[in-house]
Amino acid sequence: MSIRLEDYNVPFLLELLVSGGLLVARTARAAAAKEHLLRGQIEREEQSRNQSRKARYSVSPAEIVARMALESARDKTLIDEDRLMQLIAAHAGVPYRKIDPLDLDADLIAETITRPFSERHVCLPVERHGVRLVVAVDNPYDLGLQHVLRDVTQHDVEIVVSAKTDILKSITETYGFKRAVRGADQELSRGTDFGNLEQFVKLQNVDELDGNDKHVINAVEYIFHYAFDQRASDIHIEPKREQGTIRMRIDGVLHDIYTLPRPVNLAVASRIKMLARMDISEKRRPQDGRIKTERGGKEIELRVSTLPVAFGEKVVIRIFDPQVYLADLSSVGFFPDDLARWDEFITRRNGLILVTGPTGSGKTTTLYATLHQCASPRVNITTIEDPIELVVEDFNQVLVQPRIDVTFARALRTVLRQDPDIIMVGEIRDAETAKMATQAALTGHLVFSTLHTNDAPSTIARLVDLGVEPFKIASTLVGIMAQRLVRTICDECRKETVLTADQIAVLDIDVPPGQSPRLPVQYGAGCVRCRGTGLYGRTGVFEVMPITSSVRRLIKDGATAEELSTAAVSDGMRTLRQCAIRKMAQGVTSFEEVAYVLGEG
Repeated sequence: MSIRLEDYNVPFLLELLVSGGLLVARTARAAAAKEHLLRGQIEREEQSRNQSRKARYSVSPAEIVARMALESARDKTLIDEDRLMQLIAAHAGVPYRKIDPLDLDADLIAETITRPFSERHVCLPVERHGVRLVVAVDNPYDLGLQHVLRDVTQHDVEIVVSAKTDILKSITETYGFKRAVRGADQELSRGTDFGNLEQFVKLQNVDELDGNDKHVINAVEYIFHYAFDQRASDIHIEPKREQGTIRMRIDGVLHDIYTLPRPVNLAVASRIKMLARMDISEKRRPQDGRIKTERGGKEIELRVSTLPVAFGEKVVIRIFDPQVYLADLSSVGFFPDDLARWDEFITRRNGLILVTGPTGSGKTTTLYATLHQCASPRVNITTIEDPIELVVEDFNQVLVQPRIDVTFARALRTVLRQDPDIIMVGEIRDAETAKMATQAALTGHLVFSTLHTNDAPSTIARLVDLGVEPFKIASTLVGIMAQRLVRTICDECRKETVLTADQIAVLDIDVPPGQSPRLPVQYGAGCVRCRGTGLYGRTGVFEVMPITSSVRRLIKDGATAEELSTAAVSDGMRTLRQCAIRKMAQGVTSFEEVAYVLGEG
């Protein structure tokens, strides 16, 4: 259904909400009275945010109504800008599109329309199929804009509706980053002065970057802002033969983000090395460094690693959010009974507690959250790490430096003379460290550490292989926890389904004879929030193994991992398989994620 452009206003949008059953008429009348006040407020905020904007900011009806913070009469949820744009799209008979920054083609956008045109008309090309160009707009009733777009782009234009906030943010990031890369490419032909390094890096606001002519600096800051916005855990900057690529890991999966000219890729890598206090002239050896910055009033640490590869230096930046690493233990994914067992472990005065799992399974997050819970003015906590993942003032953190003979074992030997109550050894890698950690637990300290084993019971055999006597293991070991990370189902698009017979067989689920194997589970159908994956965020899957008296006897007798596992299960341990399947049954994760984490998919 189409309306005249001049009729698209706040009263029309409020009436649309009333007719759709999302608002009652009385609430709509009260909300309409706030229009003038909110319009002026938004204009002042936008002008303050972007001082370089010459023209007065034009506020859309959806922005004003979204600022009213109205609750839906249907389900009591907030009517935000995205929900309003979906309503407008349905009324206009035009598809709604939630802009996904990962899917935008910066080259397509830059070569199709200019930035001033895009900002003035609030439109953004999102994809092209032959001669058909898909353009996101915030006002589907502006038919004149659609005709102008056809003339300007020389394409058949298909309109989709998106939130104005998303369009303008994407314009700033895409054109701004493209401008920074283009400027850096031109500047590098004349040589670039990278300036001085600061230990604490104060990032500019994205809106402020456009007015800065330091192109390489701007490009790096755009990359950081983008990574923070997308919840990335890692940034990969990779040199190739003709160009460079930037990839980011989000919820454990790598995504291609940008392609850079080769000179810009090299300059970006050098800029990051400077910020991380590395030697920018050294390109033959790996280096490690750190950057500290802030985002939204909270500090964020970045750990930087460089590695010489075939076409230059690869840079990987690990992003550490203290709110994640120092989160409450109840938020990392424990079932209540497993959390109670873990709490029982960590309240001991002495003993050895081990966390096992492959790289990327969340061991560090669990240990930091645990130590944060244990920290108090009455407790001396010392960690020995390689590298120090996150700097925390509550801990005394020691960095392992093999080049100057500061190994895990040597550092642990010194730490024992520092009157510690709790010691965290980042990883038990060799026989000397294993024996020292066991000895520290025997002499009255609570020791945490990690090992790379597939499950909790097999950790015993690994310690024996490292030369620790079984009777010492039995005497010192308090508990072992194996863990993995699984992606969680998106709350916006979860649906219910039933496992097929083949899926039940893959997970080896026991079905009583004669019964139909009908097991209801949930999955994500895919939506704009989760980028069509059906999954959003991650949670832990845990196998918590207490060292009970029966398990302790088996350790002394040299029992196998299978025998230890059987005894631990009979004493109440839930295996990784059982925990993952339980998470699936509760609708936390999907069959595919469970099959993957169990090595079946």
